[in-house]
Amino acid sequence: MDLKDKTVLVTGSSRGIGLAIAKKFAQEGANIILNGRSEISENLINEIAANGVKCIAATGDISSFEDVANMLKKVEEQLGTIDILINNAGITKDSLFLRMKASDFDDVISTNLTGTFNVSQQIFKKMMKQRYGVIINLSSVSAQLGNLGQANYAASKAGIIGMSKSMAREGASRNVRSNTIAPGFIETEMTDILSDNVKEQIKATIPLNRFGSVDDVAELAVFLAKSPYITGQVINVDGGMVMNG
Repeated sequence: MDLKDKTVLVTGSSRGIGLAIAKKFAQEGANIILNGRSEISENLINEIAANGVKCIAATGDISSFEDVANMLKKVEEQLGTIDILINNAGITKDSLFLRMKASDFDDVISTNLTGTFNVSQQIFKKMMKQRYGVIINLSSVSAQLGNLGQANYAASKAGIIGMSKSMAREGASRNVRSNTIAPGFIETEMTDILSDNVKEQIKATIPLNRFGSVDDVAELAVFLAKSPYITGQVINVDGGMVMNG
């Protein structure tokens, strides 16, 4: 499927995986909506627009249903309906389960899981009416394996998998597809802060013995957007950490 002139919203796209996904879709000729809680620089907008596409910024807190509604209204006034939604925005507030504050649990669920619902439901309704749409949700290997100190994060990302599959079943009759990408350890600002010793310990658990790149995730997102017969799937980009049979 040709992505040229499709309109793509990528949440949490001011940096990291989200930004890499936005750039990759722009290279395919898609118009891009960048999203973040804070203002997105004109330089970044211009960099993406240099691919010969339209690019606008949409700031807002996805954990607020009302914020999302206002954001989408402004977006549609500028670029029309959204063809492809990439739910990438997420936060971490790590702590061992016995020490985790209830507020930290709620904050992560509110942004990662409820935020994905807030954006998806409002766009899903319009995709169903137009009888076309693609939703790609970013989960994590933490949802499948669990992770020390990440009960809140793992729970939020596991919830995304279940919600994505439900959307896939409900949307299939109207050509609305929903898939999930579950990255493992990807080279980003979050992994840059790890010590060399910790990085080596992590690599020892990865069959390919290295971290992935943001482009590894972005290329899969584009592939899923182009693949009309794939829906309801969870695909790992993790160097072999999770092998389901």
